[in-house]
Amino acid sequence: MNHEMTNDPDQIRAQVTELLGEPTDAASSDPAAELDSLVVRLEQAHDVLVRALESVEKG
Repeated sequence: MNHEMTNDPDQIRAQVTELLGEPTDAASSDPAAELDSLVVRLEQAHDVLVRALESVEKG
């Protein structure tokens, strides 16, 4: 998931919501796999927020 960086708060919110709202694999009965999936999505959301802050600081 590669999004173009924006300073628009609504677009940033939408990107984070999209990342955090992605469903886990319903067929997975492995809690560790579900946790790993959540960790990856949280890291991606964190990256979106960090890039947004960096662009605001530069702009």
